Amino acid sequence: MVSARADIPPDTFLVGIGTSPGVAIGESFLLHRARMCALALPIDVSAVDSEVARFVAAIERSKSQLNDVRSGVTDPRLLEHLYIIDTHLLILEDAALVDDTVKVIRTEQINAEGALQKTILRFKSIFDDIEDEYLRERCADIEAIGERILCNLSGEERPSLQSIDRKVIIVTHDLSPADTMQIDRNRIIAFVTDVGGRTSHTSILARSLGVPAIVGLESATLHVPGGVPLIVDGTSGTLILNPSDATYREYREKQKAFEFQEHELLGLRDLPAETRDGDRVFLRCNIETAQDLDGALSQAADGVGLLRSEFLFMGRDAPPDEEEQYLNYTQVVTRMAPHPVTIRTLDVGGDKFVPEINLADEANPVMGLRAIRFSLKERLLFHTQLRAILRASAHGPVQIMFPMITGVAEVRECRRCVEDARLELVAEGVAMSAHVPLGVMIETPSAALIADLLAAEVDFFSIGTNDLIQYCLAVDRGNEHVAYLYEPLHPAVLRALKMVCDAAHRQGIPVSMCGEMAGDQLYTPILLGLGLRELSMNSHGIPRVKRILRQSTRADGERILAEILLLPTATEVAHWLDDEMVRLFPGQF
Repeated sequence: MVSARADIPPDTFLVGIGTSPGVAIGESFLLHRARMCALALPIDVSAVDSEVARFVAAIERSKSQLNDVRSGVTDPRLLEHLYIIDTHLLILEDAALVDDTVKVIRTEQINAEGALQKTILRFKSIFDDIEDEYLRERCADIEAIGERILCNLSGEERPSLQSIDRKVIIVTHDLSPADTMQIDRNRIIAFVTDVGGRTSHTSILARSLGVPAIVGLESATLHVPGGVPLIVDGTSGTLILNPSDATYREYREKQKAFEFQEHELLGLRDLPAETRDGDRVFLRCNIETAQDLDGALSQAADGVGLLRSEFLFMGRDAPPDEEEQYLNYTQVVTRMAPHPVTIRTLDVGGDKFVPEINLADEANPVMGLRAIRFSLKERLLFHTQLRAILRASAHGPVQIMFPMITGVAEVRECRRCVEDARLELVAEGVAMSAHVPLGVMIETPSAALIADLLAAEVDFFSIGTNDLIQYCLAVDRGNEHVAYLYEPLHPAVLRALKMVCDAAHRQGIPVSMCGEMAGDQLYTPILLGLGLRELSMNSHGIPRVKRILRQSTRADGERILAEILLLPTATEVAHWLDDEMVRLFPGQF
């Protein structure tokens, strides 16, 4: 351990978002990655062609760099994520990025840096309106590509992770997915960043590598100099500068306990997610592309509980046709069979991929024409997607799920649309499953309040806790001023969850959960007590949730749920639950 710094008080704590679990103890390495300056400067008309050529050369240089990163990936844990680099390469060929930037250079007669910045900002404004956090985080990929191009335009050589020759903890403003793929665990034992979220590609890669990480610290690069002793607790999101001897000893024990538990998880892969008293729980995966299935299959997932179909529609001038959608859905269904695949219909607004529809003037786009509202307005688009999904059902079990449902009328209209598509395919002699279950996401307060009415209309429920919590508590967790109010354990949220589960059980339909709560082992006993027997999450969460389930009983869950429903505040619930989980699962919390 590096010597303490006298100019920093011992046990100085900073708290961010713990995005990759584990404990790392070591020396800080400050990686200066200042944002590139992109001033829009006027150019002479005679310089336009050379400026366009400079921009195109920077694009080609960026492609070459990413191809070098891709070919250098040999770690088996990262091979399933090579699609991230492939996605970045596709962005570099996307007309919406390249052609639009060239157009700005020519029409506004400004430099390539300024033109690119305008294009990136337009992309960012589109992604900022997306409610789904996972999709919203894809904006970070666009920004990472923009930074790479700007760097190549300037000719600047940025500090490289590969030049680090000793064991350190990286402290930086941000790491791109390409940076993260080049991490050598023998030298970089953890990283912390000023920005980022749990669902960013960088965070996903950190979890796959098993590198403890904290993101969203906001000002770590201002407060943490190089060469300082640090402790990174990627589970809680705690960063400790200049740890005292007592703190050092405490976290060394935590580190040993975590490493032992991780070794234990390896033995759970082929065991069922079953409680000690025999209740079987199906653990499924949330994915966006067929490439994500590698992670799901590596954890022996019981199917796909949420396929975000939006990925096919993003960053293009026109929506994919029926055949393209069919081939993509079929690839997922075939690889996951005989386990079921639940495909969520489009969950973004039309301005994201249909140029002729302009929703930019909506005062509140996340509550405007989006998700099922958009699909029911753009019937041809919806009809095409439903035909593609129904055709894919011929290759394995498929379920269709409708997002942002607020009432029974919407559900009935959706069912009519499915039936129209089905009858059309029957008339054409196209193969499909005789029965494709139809369900709804419960993610609005209105849906929770009329869950009993909705349950009579559908084949299953899936609770989207991310949106349900935000809407129930009227809080935007992306807004740093009110994000602290986002409380999964708020009594209103817990009562809403119970209301929904009770309605589903009375009607005899399955109810699952596909929000973040499903993949957090802290909440597993509560979900067990609610009677949830299908949980969908990112693949890295499966072994941890499975471990808790296999040590629990239905009675444990029902007792815990009964206790916390009596408590009046989220803080009291959290404190009681923390104590109870430490008691029930010593060394794991």
